[in-house]
Amino acid sequence: MILPKIRVLRSHGQQAIEDLDAVELTEEFRGRPELTFTEDTTEAERAEALCPTGAFRADPLELDLGRCLFCGECARVAPRNVRFTNDYRIGSPTREGLVLHAGDSRVEFDPKRVRPEIRRCFRQALQLREVSAGGDGSVEMELNATGNVNFDLGRYGIGFTASPRHADGVVVSGPLTAQMAEALEICYDAVAEPKILVMCGTEACSGGLFAESRALDRSFLDSHTPDLWLPGAPTHPMTYIDGLLTLLGRKNRL
Repeated sequence: MILPKIRVLRSHGQQAIEDLDAVELTEEFRGRPELTFTEDTTEAERAEALCPTGAFRADPLELDLGRCLFCGECARVAPRNVRFTNDYRIGSPTREGLVLHAGDSRVEFDPKRVRPEIRRCFRQALQLREVSAGGDGSVEMELNATGNVNFDLGRYGIGFTASPRHADGVVVSGPLTAQMAEALEICYDAVAEPKILVMCGTEACSGGLFAESRALDRSFLDSHTPDLWLPGAPTHPMTYIDGLLTLLGRKNRL
C-alpha cells in the first residue's frame, strides 16, 4: 500500500520553490526598469506624454515605481531610454526610494531606514492583517499566492491572520478609498505596538490611476509612516517575499 503512494508522490515532482533567493522570473516579466540618458530627449518626451499616471519623466530622466503600472509603453516608445528587466527586488523602506534615475542598477534598500524594533521583535515570526482599501482583487490574489505550495512563505514564520488583535502589522492594498478610511484606521489602531505597516501595490503606493479621484481619502498616510513600499500592478509574490525578508534582516539585497 505504501509503495504505490511513494510512486505517486515522486511523479508529482517538487512543488515548492526550494530556494527563494535563487528564483529567476521569466524574461517576459516586467520588473525593475533600467534608464539610460540620451542627449536627444524626443522619445523620452513622447513616453512622458503617454504615461497614464505620470510615473515617467523626461527631464530629469526618472521613473517612479510607486506610480508605475508596468504597462511597458514607455519602453516601447523610448527603447533607448528605458528597458524593463525581470528583477523583482523593487521594494523600498522609503517612498523616495522607489524613484529610479539614469544609471541606477538596483532599488536601494538602506537598512538604516528600518526601525530597529522591527528586526528585534519580528525577525523570526511575523503575522500580518491584510486590508483591501478599495483594491480590485489583483494584489490581494498575489498576496494569497505567497502562502501556496510554490512559494510557501509560511516556512519563514510569516503569514496572514484574520484578526488585527493577533497581528504584528497591516498590509494595505488598493488606492485608499474614502469608504475604507475609517475601517483602515480602526484596524491599524487595533494592532498592538510595535507594529509594521506595508503598502502593497502601485495603487496603495500612490493611488495609481485613481490618484486624482475624489473617491479617495489618503489622509491615513499623513499620520502613519509605512515601513515598506512594494510597487507592482499587481505586486508579484516574489516582490512581496523579498521585501519582507529584507525588511526583517533575513536577507540582504545584492
